[in-house]
Amino acid sequence: MSTVGPEAVRRLADQLGEGVMLVDAPVMGSTDKAATGRLGILAGGDVDAVQAVLAHLGTVTRTGPLGSGAALKLVVNSAVIGGIALVAEALRLADALGLDDDTARTALTNSPLGGAVARAFAEGVHFDTALAVKDVGLATKSAQLPAMEAVLELYRQAAADPALAHADLARAAHHIRTR
Repeated sequence: MSTVGPEAVRRLADQLGEGVMLVDAPVMGSTDKAATGRLGILAGGDVDAVQAVLAHLGTVTRTGPLGSGAALKLVVNSAVIGGIALVAEALRLADALGLDDDTARTALTNSPLGGAVARAFAEGVHFDTALAVKDVGLATKSAQLPAMEAVLELYRQAAADPALAHADLARAAHHIRTR
């Protein structure tokens, strides 16, 4: 249920004996959603035999063949992690232009970036900055993504601070905004 990328899933599948089934089922959501059974599960492979078990954890989305759950998790995490960095830099621009913080944040919240704004300021959830570096690193190895390379560098800089490496992304967003 971790973010490992589709190639890792394929390598694991190649090591399994005959008759052993593998489903890749990474999850979307943080500790808050896990505690309440509201995770989003991205299930790749033959899900039928484990559908009922996975459904106890949250909403199951069948993504296609084995490896597709891991692939879609990279896509979604890259968009969310990138969106948080974008919000941090947009607020940095607002600061530089002398805009009121609450006004800028409210305007961004009411824009199409509203979800990323909420996550950039979320409390009571946890996603390590170091895990963001790992996930975006996996994504940038999978395709040429210049914007995500820049995002990766921002999170690498944040994770270089021992106080931020295992802190939630909201703390990294603050670091990106104020660096």
